Amino acid sequence: MVQMNPVVGDVDGNVRAMGKWVTQARRVGADIVVFPELAVTGYPPEDLVLRPSFLRDTTHALQWLTKQCRDLTVVAGYLEEGRVIRLRDSTPFVVPSGPRHVFNAAAVIHDRRVVATCQKTFLPNYGVFDESRYFSPGKQALVCQVQGMRFGVNICEDIWYAGGPTRDQVSVGGARLILNINASPYHVGKARTRERMLAQRARENDVVVSYTNMVGGQDEVVFDGNSLIVDRTGTVITRAGAFEEELLVADLSFDRPRETNPVGREKRAGQRYPVKRVRLASVVRRKPNKPVPLKNPPVPHDVEEIYQALVTGVRDYVRKNRFQRVLIAVSGGIDSALTAVIAVDALGPDRVTGVFMPSPFTSRESRVDANALMKVLNVRLLTIPITRLWKQYVRTLSSTFGERAPDVTEENLQARIRGTIVMALSNKFGHLVLTTGNKSEISVGYATLYGDMAGGFAVIKDVSKILVYDLARYRNRKAVDAHGAAVIPQRIIDRAPSAELKPDQTDQDALPPYEVLDPILEAYVEKERSLQEIAGQGFPLQTVKRVMTLVDRSEYKRRQAPVGIKITQKALGKDRRMPITNRYVKR
Repeated sequence: MVQMNPVVGDVDGNVRAMGKWVTQARRVGADIVVFPELAVTGYPPEDLVLRPSFLRDTTHALQWLTKQCRDLTVVAGYLEEGRVIRLRDSTPFVVPSGPRHVFNAAAVIHDRRVVATCQKTFLPNYGVFDESRYFSPGKQALVCQVQGMRFGVNICEDIWYAGGPTRDQVSVGGARLILNINASPYHVGKARTRERMLAQRARENDVVVSYTNMVGGQDEVVFDGNSLIVDRTGTVITRAGAFEEELLVADLSFDRPRETNPVGREKRAGQRYPVKRVRLASVVRRKPNKPVPLKNPPVPHDVEEIYQALVTGVRDYVRKNRFQRVLIAVSGGIDSALTAVIAVDALGPDRVTGVFMPSPFTSRESRVDANALMKVLNVRLLTIPITRLWKQYVRTLSSTFGERAPDVTEENLQARIRGTIVMALSNKFGHLVLTTGNKSEISVGYATLYGDMAGGFAVIKDVSKILVYDLARYRNRKAVDAHGAAVIPQRIIDRAPSAELKPDQTDQDALPPYEVLDPILEAYVEKERSLQEIAGQGFPLQTVKRVMTLVDRSEYKRRQAPVGIKITQKALGKDRRMPITNRYVKR
């Protein structure tokens, strides 16, 4: 099972990497090598699928990979172009004319020849998924036989349904092993949900399930890996690590043949999918004598796996988009501190630059803490005061503003000056600007367009304020355990959060306490609860109404925010596509 990290669109690079994995698998004596869903193209390829040239290049890349697969069987996810398969009297046939369709498919390669393909049946079209936009659904199930053992191949969503292809692959096709290939994006707790589902599917079908998942970051999604095998009782017998590439090797034995329906066209009661059977010729080669030890590392706890997801997301966004360095506006506050630490863990201190831009309202504590953080991280810190610039802006605008009293306009000018400076540095030196806004602020619009929202990648965009503190404490505990010193100064964690855009300002001047705000936001944004339902949880009705209004009115801001890493079930991006012009009020 190859838990690999492909790059979307780099079909040549992906298959070259796959060829190297095949070589490693051959060395350990593997009979079958399994790659993730759409490993050849990367996932999700989105509108690349609509380009005929991309489909042709994918086919050529698969042909190259096929030649590398000597003396073993390989299952690899790719894009298949073809006519729609329809059913007539329970028998599949290919429509001879009409529009061509694209399938999310898996190729079964045996000894340098594609001997079969299967096509994904259930196409997810929710959250970050748009598969119905690009793919046609498959109509049949595939079972292959090699060296007397039958295995079924299906793709990601297909195994989530009790009535999906797995049932017919086992009961009709006689499969003893199900090879399920995946590009399953991460959100907190998902690995445990998958494991429970796989255990249930294995038990109800009396079959061993191999679940091979992708790993790595792609724009706003992160794939966590956590590939695993569960036996017929639903017990996990081996598992790959989280958020890292890995070749997971397991020796499986099957002691008895399974009763099957001997007539392929004959339907059993309740059968939904015609089962295509393919017999593969045995290959003769020498295997290693020693059995492979099974590994089963624990799934990380929630805060640890979230932190790993954020580090992975930053590392791959920077690497895959060919940036060399990142730039972070460091304020001395908790959000920028956590963002800086994640960036250093992802890229190393030599590829991170901090910029501290004090204004007349920046406290001495912020200056000291920002410098202390950068010193501990061994990161270069640029200090560029903005007081003179801000005052000049105010003077320039004073005649136009007339007698109007200073308000949030003058506050936001400071944020926009900082945004201009970091983007100027980005243009001049080619650094990627990482923004530091968290989910709580972005949800309610407590962020400045073209100011602190200016940048190229939003690291903690899906991280609530309370979770920001939890992640900071986790990272400090990890540092203390490693070398005895915290990385984030304790005062940054202890101080009341403040934008420091006016004297003695704190976030609670404009927002409810985060202990109140964050649960309301989770209920409204992530769980789609109504006003009455949220108030029924014990929150003041007017507070809930105010928070919901702030969320609804800030959609235009979020639409202009940079892409950021998804770590919850519903992030502020593809997961939540609300119209900007919208008068519906959910009460």
